[in-house]
Amino acid sequence: MTKQELAKFIDQTLLSPEATEEQVEKFCQQAKEYGFASVCINPVFVSTAAKVLSGSQTKVCTVIDFPLGAGGTESKMSQADIAITNGAEELDFVIDLNLVKSKKWNELAQQLSFLTKSVQEASMFAEKDGLPRKGKILTKLILETTLLDDDEIIQSCICAKNAGFDFVKTSTGFSMKKPNGATIHAVELMRKTVGNEMGVKASGGIHS
Repeated sequence: MTKQELAKFIDQTLLSPEATEEQVEKFCQQAKEYGFASVCINPVFVSTAAKVLSGSQTKVCTVIDFPLGAGGTESKMSQADIAITNGAEELDFVIDLNLVKSKKWNELAQQLSFLTKSVQEASMFAEKDGLPRKGKILTKLILETTLLDDDEIIQSCICAKNAGFDFVKTSTGFSMKKPNGATIHAVELMRKTVGNEMGVKASGGIHS
């Protein structure tokens, strides 16, 4: 695999709370040069990233209800709607760990279905308004696998798949528990659970 081919599988990420607009602009320019799949930035910088990445193949990705995932369904839907309006093309939702740890799988499944339907509707309105897009708006669910046991990872993946999410993702990178990022075991378990129909994104703790 060449460097150019590898770059198409990488989401370059800048989610530092102290990130500035100038840093985000430079970050996006760098992503364009390398040909990364997307740039993942905080919601406040979505419109900035959309302008810089316009005309390139690199997509604008942002996080929803980040990093705790504890805002509730309506908050997640509202944040997603605003992000899409501002130019987001990929949305990384943080899972509601309260529902996972309480084993409220039906409630989690319902929430995730609401979110994917909300994204579809917002995407349709964005298309009518003539907002530029590089294809379908992708949805990813961040599980925070370092805080979950194997059964919780499996059940969360099943809920995400049934709700129509495009990817499951390991981590926010903000968990205080070590390791706070992706592990080989978690990625393998996620892939085994969702099969080849969904994407699996390893995130956090990857430096080479």
